[in-house]
Amino acid sequence: MTRCAVREALGALLGSVFLSYESYASAEAFLAVANRQMRGCLLLDVRMPGMSGLELQRKLQDQDVGLQIIIITGHGDVPMAVRALKAGASDFIEKPFNEQDLLDRIQNCLHDDHYLSHTRQALDEAAARFATLTPREQAVMELIAAGNHSKKIAAQLDIQDRTVDVHRFNIMHKVGVRTLAELLRLWSVAHQPM
Repeated sequence: MTRCAVREALGALLGSVFLSYESYASAEAFLAVANRQMRGCLLLDVRMPGMSGLELQRKLQDQDVGLQIIIITGHGDVPMAVRALKAGASDFIEKPFNEQDLLDRIQNCLHDDHYLSHTRQALDEAAARFATLTPREQAVMELIAAGNHSKKIAAQLDIQDRTVDVHRFNIMHKVGVRTLAELLRLWSVAHQPM
C-alpha cells in the first residue's frame, strides 16, 4: 500500500467515527504549519520519506508544540518507538494494527490533550496574574509562599509589619483572590512544573 493510500485509509477510519483530521504528505509539510496552539493527536510513522517521524517529534519539541503523538511502527522499529516514548511520545502501535485499538489509543490521547490543554491554560493564567506584581510584592509573595508570617517577612525585608499587610492586600487584589488559602493555591498552580 502506498503512503498516500495509507493516509487515505487512516482518514477514512477517522472519518467513520466522526473524528476531524488533517492529512499531510510529509513531515516537512506538517512542520510548515505546526504551532504552539495546536491541539490534538498526531500519528507519525517511524519511517517516512524525507524527515522521519522521530526527527519530526524532536523538532516539534524544540518548537514547544505540545501535541499528543502516537508512533506507528513496523516490527523491526520497536526499539525506535520505545526511544520515541522516552522522548515524550504518548503511545506507539505496531503494524499491522487493529483499527479499533488505534481508535481507542487516539481517543485516549485526545482525552489527555484536553486535560493538558486546560492545565496549561490554568498555569498560564495564574502566571500572568502574578506577573502583574511589583518587585517588592513579588518578594513579599515568595516569603508568604514559604510560610512566613508578617513579622518575619517585615524583618527579612526591613519594612514595617503594616507595610507587609498592605503588600499582601495589594497582591490578593491583583491576582483576584479573597483568602490566603486561595492565594497560596493559585501560587502553587502558577509554579507547578508542566
